[in-house]
Parts: sequence; structure tokens; C-alpha cells
Amino acid sequence: MSYASNIFRHSKKLKSVPGKLRHDHAILVRWLSSDAISFPNSREYILKLGQRGYVPSERDRAYNIYSKSAINPSMSTGTHLELGSQLVGPVLSRGLSSSLGQYRRSFSSGSGLPPHQEIGMPSLSPTMTEGNIARWLKKEGDQVSTGEVLCEVETDKATVEMECMEEGYLAKIVHGDGAKEIKVGEVIAITVEDEEDIAKFKDYKPSDAAAAPVPAPKDSSVSAPPKPDSSSFPPHQDIGMPSLSPTMTEGNIARWLKKEGDQVSTGEVLCEVETDKATVEMECMEEGYLAKIIHGDGAKEIKVGEVIAITVEDKEDIAKFKDYKPSDAAASPKDSSVSAPPKDVVEKPTSSPKLKASKPNEAKESGGRIFASPLAKKLAEENNVSLSSIKGTGPDGNIVKADIEDYLSSRGKEVSSASSEVDKTSVSTLDYSDIPLSQIRKVTASRLLLSKQTIPHYYLTVDACVDKLVELRAELNSLQEASGGKRISVNDLVIKAAALALRKVPQCNSSWTNDYIRQYHNVNINVAVQTDNGLFVPVIRDADKKGLSTISKEVKLLAQKAKENNLKPEDYEGGTFTVSNLGGPFGVEQFCAIINPPQAGILAVGSAKKRVVPGAGIDQYVFASFMAVTLSCDHRVIDGAIGAEWLKAFKGYIENPETMLL
Repeated sequence: MSYASNIFRHSKKLKSVPGKLRHDHAILVRWLSSDAISFPNSREYILKLGQRGYVPSERDRAYNIYSKSAINPSMSTGTHLELGSQLVGPVLSRGLSSSLGQYRRSFSSGSGLPPHQEIGMPSLSPTMTEGNIARWLKKEGDQVSTGEVLCEVETDKATVEMECMEEGYLAKIVHGDGAKEIKVGEVIAITVEDEEDIAKFKDYKPSDAAAAPVPAPKDSSVSAPPKPDSSSFPPHQDIGMPSLSPTMTEGNIARWLKKEGDQVSTGEVLCEVETDKATVEMECMEEGYLAKIIHGDGAKEIKVGEVIAITVEDKEDIAKFKDYKPSDAAASPKDSSVSAPPKDVVEKPTSSPKLKASKPNEAKESGGRIFASPLAKKLAEENNVSLSSIKGTGPDGNIVKADIEDYLSSRGKEVSSASSEVDKTSVSTLDYSDIPLSQIRKVTASRLLLSKQTIPHYYLTVDACVDKLVELRAELNSLQEASGGKRISVNDLVIKAAALALRKVPQCNSSWTNDYIRQYHNVNINVAVQTDNGLFVPVIRDADKKGLSTISKEVKLLAQKAKENNLKPEDYEGGTFTVSNLGGPFGVEQFCAIINPPQAGILAVGSAKKRVVPGAGIDQYVFASFMAVTLSCDHRVIDGAIGAEWLKAFKGYIENPETMLL
């Protein structure tokens, strides 16, 4: 009983420990007595303690085991416990949650460091293997409590707040603000229980931590050269290519508005980034100095997250980044499965492609098994190449990516040699120019191809009489001119009619997902605008609730911004339906448009043409103007009858436009 009372009196952690005993095999008791204690049957005694009210939390179960013998080698039994030693159940090593297992207690007698808590990079999503430190909300020396936010961690999905699991003091931050590509489990900070222990971790380095060393390759001749020590650079901020739209995977640098050495402040525009939608200004998130521009004006196809510039806090640190190169940054290599062999090992004379396939049996010397890197296996499978026909040039004869590429290039030369001779003369007579693809052109092509390949399109066409619409437009424009407002176009009336028809038939204001159909309560109409840079679709939000004058003003403003390539993400994201008009500007009578995913419909508007139609009396004929409109529908979302109902409502608003004003 006295031992149990000692625990309740001395342990700092019992305040936050839940009072439930979950699994007796995972019991963990932290003994905080100043004297060594022994008892005959430790397991039964611990179970009694659990019955008396002490039950370890999930966090406490994640601690490492440190026996008495680790502190005093002369004592080898595990039944003696002292301050700082811990006792765990027999199956603690069965595995814990990855989010809990990043906290472990260490005691290093060799370095003279006191007991401390190693905080590792947590696994915050099922696919996360590494993360970045966005910023620390606590600084070294601060007192921290359970549940307080220590830092913001940028995962592969989002930026997540990392909370403290145990009270104490933040003694050392191993990876500071902006640290990139930290492996899950790698130590990022150290906490201690006593404030006087903080100073002992002033010179603590990651190399002091008990981390498993990375095994060196057997063949040192083919190992990659060591990367320069990042500690040679002063503290700095890596600015990566931002993700400025949901579909953006890479971007281009249009131009830099700041140059190296310039002082930058929060909110200032650093550069203009060409995304898959538009050219967007990229603002500075922190004040400092622009030390290095890694990707200059006109840089193309920069992956999202790739470092494009470096900023520092102190002006005197700018010169230290003069020779900074992207290879110095802590970026993961593209293929880390096999060390890159030297160039002279991989390169082979192009005149003798048979060297790769001359001895197929050489790859089977090790008991019939073919050794190849995962990337090489994938590349061979994609190109239907047998690994047995490839001679490996990697370590120990392993087949690497370069071997597959050399084989494919040599095979291509053999196949195309005869045809290239025949076609050479005909191709040389053609006169052509290769136009570089803009980012918006690439994304438009890929999204439209995806739409036609994955969305089951069908088309419905009706002719709507627009005589009353034209008359109403003339009356409204006379009022607009008198009040100094913008003129209303036929397209503005079409947008309003489409929005009201979507409100009347909401099934068409929807999108498809694999698990459900999402029906939107906002009617946001995208309007297709053709520019010299490509096709843009700015959005008119809540078009069903806006007046014609407001719609006209917004359409003209957004069209001008699109032509100037100045659209922002909020100008084109969030649409639920699209209108494309080739009739008014170009005189196209009728066409079928491609659905803009994830939307379920798009309206193609043709030009108005005069026709002779029957009049009121017998043998009477009159002229009337009719406009052909075609609705493209996603058959997964909009059934034929629903699409026809929407067109009927749209036609009613066009032929009786005064109902739109009610």
C-alpha cells in the first residue's frame, strides 16, 4: 500500500491519466521513487496497482524501456527500479499507433544528458511518409502543457496542428521553421520535465539522438556523392511553387517582381505564376530578404512544392546563398531505390546496341533470380520488355532504370531505321513551326480529353424564338443608356434564363461522384471566354439572384480580366453549370459543347436566324428569329426526360423574357 501511495504522491502524470484498465498485458507503470525498490512478483504487483486506480494512458504505453542496468551496469536484474526507470508489460512491443509512437523517453549517460522526451515527426495521414515544419508556435524554453499546439506540420494532404502529449519545457527545436522532407519518426524537438535541464540541450544536435544509421551501399564506387551539409547555410525560408488551383500539379514563372537582395514584406508580390487556369500573383508570407532566385523568369513546368526561391531574415546572410543550387536543398531524389552509377558505367556506344541483350543468362547467375530496381521493373513492365534480355550495369549486376532506357532506345533505332530513311525526304519538304504549349493549353487538353473519355455525353437541341427577347433587350438598353449603365447583351439574358431554369430543375445543377450525386444549392454559371492565351471560364456566382445589369457588368469585367490573363482562382472556381456562346460573336448556327467536369451540363448557344413561319390566318406567313441551343448532359446525373424538362423551362424564359423579371 505504501508503494502505491508513493506513486500517487510523486508522479506528475497521474493527473491526466484516465481511470480505465484496457489490457492487462500492456500495463506500464512509471516508478518515481528516489530509492531502489524490489518486489517478488512485479507483474502481479502492477496489476494490483492498476486495480487501485493507476492505469497508464495510451501515450505512456509508447515510452521506451530503460532498465536499471542501463543506468548502473553493476545491477543486472529487472526487479529494481529507480527514478527515471520504467516498467512495461511483456507484449508492449506488439506495435502501437503511429501517431502515438513518435514520443519516446531517452536517457543518455554517455553524453551526460538528463532524462528527456524525443518528439518525432508524427504520421498524420495513412499515406504520409514525410512532412514539413510550417512554423513553430512555441519557442525554446517555453513551458508546454498537454493539448497545447507545438507547431504546424505540412503533410501530403494539409497543414495540421501538432499538439503536445506531455507537460514540460521545450528544450530544443531540432528542425526549425520551414524544415522540409522530415521522415516520419525523425526527431524534431526535445522536451524536459525540469526547467533547469533546458540549458543542457543548448548544443544538442540530431546526431546525438539514437537514430539508426542509414546503411551504406556495398559497392562504394557506385554510391551517390554526399550532399553538402545544410548546416553550412544560415537559417532560411524555402519558398516552394504553390498550389493555386485544385487541378494544378505544376506551374511556370511568368516574371519576378522582386530581385535578389531586395527586402520583402508580408503581402508584397514576389512573382507572377502561370497556373493551369490563369496568371496569379504570388505574395510573400514572411518579411525578410530575397537571397536567391532558383527558377528565374520564364521557368517552365515547375512541380508544386519545388523550391523556387530562398529568403533570409538577416541582410548579411544574402551573400552566403550566392552559389546556392537546388541540389543543395534537402530534396528527395527521384529514384532512391538504387544508387546512381557513374556515367562511364552506364554509357555504351550507340553503334552496338546488342551489348544489352547479348548474354541474357548473365542476369540469372544468382540462382535464376533477376535483380532489378523497382523503377526498372515498372518501366520494363510498361514497355513489355523481358528482364532476362537485359544486362544490368548497377551494383552487383542489378538492372537499373538506365539499362531499360538504353535497351528501349536501341530497339527503337533498329525498328525505325528502315522507315526513317524512306520518310526522311518527305518530311524534309514540309514547312512548319512548333508552337510551345502554354500551361492553360495543356490543362484544357487533358481535362477535355478526360471529359470525353469518362463522361457519357448525350445532346438535346431546341430552337427558341428570340423576337420578344430582342425587343425587351432594346427597351432595357434604352433605360441603361439613360442612367449611364452598361448595355445588356443577348448572352446576359441567356445566362439569366439558364440560371432560372437550373433553379426550376435543380437535378441539372449537380455533379457526379462515385458514391453519390451532389446537388448544389448555389447557381454559379461559368461563361466560356476565348482569349489569345486559351479558353477561360470565369464564374458568375448566384446568377439566379442577380439582376441583368449586375450580370452584364460582371461578365464584361471578368472577360476583360481573362483577356489580360489576370484572373484569380476565385474568379473561375466553384461553377455548377457552363454556358458557351459561339453564335453571337462568330455566327455559328449550332454546335455541341464538351462538359466541363465535375459539372453535369453545358449549354451551347448558336446564332439567331430569320425563318418563315405560319402566321395567325390561313395562308399567312411571317418572319421570326430562332436561336438553336444544345444541352450536353452527363447521363449518369441527368436522365433524358430531366434534360428535356430543363430545356423546356429555358425555352419558356427565352420566348417570354418578361417572366425573368418577376
